[in-house]
Amino acid sequence: MQNIKSVSLILDDGTVFRGKSFGYEKATAGEVVFNTAMVGYPESLTDPSYSGQILVITFPLVGNYGVPPRSFNNDNLSTFYESEKIHVEGVIISDYSFEYSHWNATRSLAAWLKEEKIPGIFGIDTRELTKRLRENGSMKGKIVFDNDNEIDFIDPNMENQVARVSCKDIITYERGRKRIVLVDCGVKHNIIRCLLKRDATVVRVPWDYDFNMLSYDGLFISNGPGNPDLCNATVENIRKAMKEDKPIFGICMGNQLLAKASGASTYKLKYGHRSHNQPVRMIGTDRCFITSQNHGFAVDNNTLSDEWEPLFINMNDGTNEGIRHKAKPWFSAQFHPEAASGPTDTEFLFDEFVNML
Repeated sequence: MQNIKSVSLILDDGTVFRGKSFGYEKATAGEVVFNTAMVGYPESLTDPSYSGQILVITFPLVGNYGVPPRSFNNDNLSTFYESEKIHVEGVIISDYSFEYSHWNATRSLAAWLKEEKIPGIFGIDTRELTKRLRENGSMKGKIVFDNDNEIDFIDPNMENQVARVSCKDIITYERGRKRIVLVDCGVKHNIIRCLLKRDATVVRVPWDYDFNMLSYDGLFISNGPGNPDLCNATVENIRKAMKEDKPIFGICMGNQLLAKASGASTYKLKYGHRSHNQPVRMIGTDRCFITSQNHGFAVDNNTLSDEWEPLFINMNDGTNEGIRHKAKPWFSAQFHPEAASGPTDTEFLFDEFVNML
C-alpha cells in the first residue's frame, strides 16, 4: 500500500478542499483555473500559457494513459509535448489512476510530476470546485501540506509571465525560402511544427526583441500566458511592423497583442476559456468551428477602430475570438488552430497565412 500524504487546496475566499498528494510534495501558489477537456493532459501541462496557474482538470479520471517519452526531433522541438517542461504550478483532479496503459507511455503522471517538482492533488470534488470558480471567477489559491501559512497567495497576472516563458535567444529553424519571424510569447511547439511543415523558415525571437531589423516575409505572434498589458515592448515592435504591408498572424496572446497594437483594449474574463470544445463562428458566414482554447483575457470588440473588425466570435458568450484588418493582410485567432491535443478543424488558418507570404 502506497504511503499517500494529505494535502489541502486553499482558495483566497477561505474555502478549503482536502485531498491526497500524487505529485511532488511542496507548497505552491497561483491562479486556480479549470479545463474541461477529456484528454490531453501531457499537452496541457506543458503549454506555457498555463504559467503561474494551478490547473483543475474537470474530467473525473486522469492518469490512465500515462505520459509519453521526453524526446525531441532534429529541430530540438519536443516530439509529444508542447514545450521543454511542465508550466503549471500544480494539478488538481478527482480520481487518479495509479495504473496506466498506452502504447506510447513510458512512465506515470505521478512520476512525471515528481520528476519536475510539480504538486498534484487527487480526491478533490472537482465538480464543486469548478462550480465555485464559475460563480466567483478564477481565484487565487495555494497548495499546502503542513499548515495553512506555508506559502502566501500569489496573483500571477501582476507578473510578466510572458517574460518567464519566452526564449532568451534567437532560434532559427531552416526550411524554405519564405522567412517568418515568430515572436515567442510562450509558443507551443505544435505552432512551430505547423509552420515548418508548410516549408517556411521560422526565426523565433524573444518577446521583447525588436525584430524589425531582420529580413522577413511574414510576422507571427504566438500564444502566451498572463496579462497582455505587461507586454508593451512587444506591442511597440508590432506597431513598427505595421508601417509595412507584410502579413501578420497572431494566435491567443498574439490576438490580444495585435489588437493592442491597433489601438484596441483587452480585459480579463471571469474564468476564461480552457477546453477542447469552444464553438466559434466566422463573422459574416454561417461557418462554425469547434476549437481548443486556453486564455484568461479577451479583446474588447467595442474598442476596435474602423479599420479593423472581428474575425471570429465565441458562440457561448459572444466574446471576441479573432480580428482582421479590412485592407491589410493582418489577422488573428484567439483560439488555437494548431490544437495539440485537438481538435484540428481550424488548421487551415496556417495555410491562409503562408499563402499570403
